[in-house]
Formats: sequence, structure tokens, C-alpha cells
Amino acid sequence: MAYVALTLVLALLVLVLASWLLSATVGGGIRSMLSAEGIRFFCGGFCDMLQKPLLIWLLLLFMAWGCVQRSGLTDILCRKEKAGGRVQRRHLLAVMIIVAVSVGIVLLLTCMPHAVLLSATGGLWPSPFSSALVPMVALCTIVAGVAYGLLERRFTTVTDIFSSLSDGIAQCAPWLVLYVLAMQLVDSFRFVFLGL
Repeated sequence: MAYVALTLVLALLVLVLASWLLSATVGGGIRSMLSAEGIRFFCGGFCDMLQKPLLIWLLLLFMAWGCVQRSGLTDILCRKEKAGGRVQRRHLLAVMIIVAVSVGIVLLLTCMPHAVLLSATGGLWPSPFSSALVPMVALCTIVAGVAYGLLERRFTTVTDIFSSLSDGIAQCAPWLVLYVLAMQLVDSFRFVFLGL
């Protein structure tokens, strides 16, 4: 991952220099990152470039991953461990019931006439449902992981649950670094060539 990060940093530096050269020679709507406008854009808009739903999605999905992984559910689902006795199979069935109930609730909130999560015109895309799809999936996954962890006694305290969520974020840390660099590169490219 370090080489990917280095590549993104080098690409950003090349973009900065290329924007300066192209704006001076070609013009045609190409803006320089080294101009007053470009420096204001980069420094003043740094946080705005990062404030995208993708950042929240990454955090939520990795929290869910950490919870499911620490609960032992991934071992069963990835067939690293066979479902043991009747008790473990019952625990897995209970988790499947929880997931089915969660999916049923979402279906009721989206498929009924005049459902709450539909758009004003009654569509799914764009709507509150489409905006909340990834958070809903992450929440359902977290609930399933917590339920399985509690049933299997892998989670015995609130601290265990909290630790599982933060473990997922710790695993996410390298991806967050890449996210920051990639968003800077993408938004700088849009500034230079697309005027956005």
C-alpha cells in the first residue's frame, strides 16, 4: 500500500507541474494549481475534498467488518470453521432470522405505497433509501455480528463490542490514507481540466 500512496503523491506532483506548464502554453480553460486561484482551491478546499459519502461508507463498512470478524461469524461464513454442534447452528439460525427481519423492515419502508424511504416521486434512485443503503447494510451487519458474538460468548461486555468496532477502523487506517491522497488527486484533476 505504501507504493500506491507514493504513486498517488507523485501523480499529484506531476499534475501540479503539468497544470502550470499547460496553462502557460496551451491555455484553453486549463487552470494552474500554482496560480493564486489554484493555491486557494487546494488550501481552502482541502477538507471539502475529503467530505464525501465514500469516507463515511469506508468507516461504517470497516466497523462492520471488525465486528463480524471478532464475533467469529466470518470463520463460519468463509468455511474456515464448520458449524459445530446444535448450539452453534442455532446461533447461526438466530443471526439469519435477525438479518431477515432487518431486510423485511427495509422492504416495508421501501416497497409499500407512499413508503417513507422513497423519493418524493416514489422512486428508489435517488431517494433516502439510496442515500442510506450502505449505512443500513453496515448497521445490519453490525447487529448480526454483535448478536452472534453475544450468543457465542465471544462478546461478554460492552467493551468487547466497542473493541470489535474499533478494530475494524484500525484495519481501515491504510485505506484512509489512500482515500485522502486519491481524493486530493481526483479533485485537483477536476479543478485543472474540468473547471469544477
